[in-house]
Amino acid sequence: MDASGGDIWSKKKGGSVEISVARDVFRLAQVFTISRGSRSEAQVLTVRISDGDVTGWGECVPYARYEETLDSVTAQIESLPARFNRTELQGLLPAGAARNAVDCALWDIEAKRAGKRVWELAGLPAPTPEITAYTLSLDTPEKMREQAARNAHRPLLKIKLGTPDDMPRVEAVRAGAPDARIIVDANEGWSADVYADLAPHLVRLGVSLVEQPLPAGDDEALRGIERPLPVCADEACHDRDSLPGLKGKYDVINIKLDKTGGLTEALALREAALAQGYKVMVGCMVGSSLAMAPAVLVAQGAMVTDLDGPLLLAEDRENALTFDEAGVHPPTADLWG
Repeated sequence: MDASGGDIWSKKKGGSVEISVARDVFRLAQVFTISRGSRSEAQVLTVRISDGDVTGWGECVPYARYEETLDSVTAQIESLPARFNRTELQGLLPAGAARNAVDCALWDIEAKRAGKRVWELAGLPAPTPEITAYTLSLDTPEKMREQAARNAHRPLLKIKLGTPDDMPRVEAVRAGAPDARIIVDANEGWSADVYADLAPHLVRLGVSLVEQPLPAGDDEALRGIERPLPVCADEACHDRDSLPGLKGKYDVINIKLDKTGGLTEALALREAALAQGYKVMVGCMVGSSLAMAPAVLVAQGAMVTDLDGPLLLAEDRENALTFDEAGVHPPTADLWG
């Protein structure tokens, strides 16, 4: 992990508590491509909150799709008043990356002060491992088949799509991993006509879910389209305020802490979505184990868990999450929570 110098902001809160923000860079194991572009590293913000005795920390990934940058998110955190608590934070910052990192750091420091785990403070059962998807980067059908074959031992593969020529890619992945469960993510890259044409073929190939096939702001056509496999709202769903606009268009929602603005809202969104009849997927941006740690709590019992960020990295945090045949394990207290 590389921490770029000169990019740390900190200030005292109420004379005794310090919040600091650092920019950290993690190299990816290989170039990662979606329909919006490619990257070779993950740039994240690490927030630490310290009272002099204990320190809580959290991580966020500013996302250009939501008009976030490292600078803008740092400025949001810098704008916080001298004194606030986690409940007040929900009204001080909007749902997004800045609130996520601060919220998760506050959960962490609260747990350390209490000598308990976060799930105990939240009134949740002790978490257990969850099988996670492993994401195959968008590429040519031949290279995606090679990716699938190398990862055919994994029980759940996620395919990045989002072009009008995606069918050969799905066919190639199925050929490379004949026994894996498959989900696909169009990243808002299809039209209603493309989705309607592809859906029956996706069902034929055993695809179990399609994520955000249409642009979030132009998805009304989903109301009038037969949905032969579950359609998941990703970019269309941020927090509980998103739910009314999803009715009749989506069957599943993808909860990402960088969208909800932290664990507090993520848990509330999960409860509200389940009560309204939605299934739940828990996803992530490409970040380190620190970013995934609180999301593991939200992912308990989810229809789909997609917390493979650390598996895509060439390097990770100390005390990183454990990934094995049982899935992604809950964090140790040395990492978070």
